[in-house]
Amino acid sequence: MPVMTEPKLIAGNANRSLATSIARRMSMHRGMSVGLLDARVERFNDQEVYVEVYDNVRGEDMYVIQPTSNPANDNLMELLIITDALRRSSADRITAVIPYFGYARQDRRAKARTPISAKLVANLLTEAGVDRVLTMDLHAAQIQGFFDIPVDNLYAAPIFAMDVEHHFRGRLDNVTIVSPDVGGVARARELAKRIGCALAIVDKRREKAGEIAEMTVIGDVEGQTCIIVDDICDTAGTLVKAADLLLEKGAAEVHAYITHGVLSGPAVERVTKSRMKSLVITDSIEPTAAVKAAANIRIVPTAPIFAQAILNIWNGNSVSSLFETETLQPIYEGLYPRP
Repeated sequence: MPVMTEPKLIAGNANRSLATSIARRMSMHRGMSVGLLDARVERFNDQEVYVEVYDNVRGEDMYVIQPTSNPANDNLMELLIITDALRRSSADRITAVIPYFGYARQDRRAKARTPISAKLVANLLTEAGVDRVLTMDLHAAQIQGFFDIPVDNLYAAPIFAMDVEHHFRGRLDNVTIVSPDVGGVARARELAKRIGCALAIVDKRREKAGEIAEMTVIGDVEGQTCIIVDDICDTAGTLVKAADLLLEKGAAEVHAYITHGVLSGPAVERVTKSRMKSLVITDSIEPTAAVKAAANIRIVPTAPIFAQAILNIWNGNSVSSLFETETLQPIYEGLYPRP
């Protein structure tokens, strides 16, 4: 299908640094300057969101870059109001680029008289005028089915695989990938398969929400370099306990690779004081000053993969091709040079 317009980027206030990096990467790919649209996304005195787009967007292919991270409600409203402003300004297509999809953990009714908030957010985005969603590592894959519009869910596993191979080169025979719970086994297995390593599982039993009664390790971790893989790290309580348990079971050292570093409350302090050698997160959520200052927290950029995904969508090319290391390797060549 012929492409009629250039891709245009606009960003809310949730993660301006990532949006700027995506624009910069697209400029490198396109060989022409790609910048963020000139717009005003501000608050009235009563904290109502106000949006004004200064550039003409009539007939344009628009990409709104806005994770719905903390404060989730404010950032979600920004995304909805930016979308409404673009729709009323006659934008041709609006793609919501949501590196971190908030409310994703409320994807089912775990008990009576509770909402399915992820579905509600999907409805809000669609009704606001979003034509397509681009996100990364949804907490539950079935959330894609909550939308009646196309959803492209990117994966951090290919990026993590390149990072592990780069930083643990020569030691991969002693690396074991660990899922911190039974629900995350598929994610951990995918990474283990990519780098050819063993897999272990930390099985936890809860007496009530937020409190872990018992944890056990399924698999042999003695003498291994264990890498815990998960999609979200919130307060880091479970992560730190899992690391301690693995070390008690004879693991030589423990690292963690988490896609979305929510890191709320005491999380950063827990990680810095923990026995984990390192915690690797992506920049899907804008890191706080405390996260940047933490000695054992490292941030992997997602701008290269999001920039290429946007260009693929705009060109009508495959987005799933970005799941393959062969496709991502040239995009991340600067970070992970070929051996």
